[in-house]
Amino acid sequence: MEYTIIGKITGTHGIKGDLKVFPLTDSTDRFFELKKAYLGEEKTKLQISGVKLHKGMILLRFQDHDDINKVLAFKDEYIYVDEEDKIKLPENHYFISDLIGCRVYDLSESFIGSLTDVIQNSANDVYVVTAENGKEYLIPAVEAFIASVDVLDKKIIIDPIEGMIE
Repeated sequence: MEYTIIGKITGTHGIKGDLKVFPLTDSTDRFFELKKAYLGEEKTKLQISGVKLHKGMILLRFQDHDDINKVLAFKDEYIYVDEEDKIKLPENHYFISDLIGCRVYDLSESFIGSLTDVIQNSANDVYVVTAENGKEYLIPAVEAFIASVDVLDKKIIIDPIEGMIE
């Protein structure tokens, strides 16, 4: 089964089992629609019993975890959703987790490197492509430079301008 990270637990809030979650998604509204989530590397399935928004963070409570002592071990764990609860993205939009690890080529099919990070800016995202020698290239994620993205085959083709890849 495929899972997508939507947040990271940063701590607790109060003594009744509320967890502070840093959202790793563009829309915090998605938390209010969830009935279940998966926790940690083991993807432990937990039922959600409460969600609140507090100072830009999500406060999340899991069913049968209504005491701070039951949730302390959850700190620093990631929260995942399964394929069923994954947001449907518009065409030519991708989850960062799907882009990471893609192999990047230019139009002549010359290998440039692997996408290792995505920097999110207000104007547009920037793909960080790391070559085999460790050199990093910053590629604006705009139509002018991104010829194609195939997250299933983990392959991105770019059309760099002169000086972008040196």
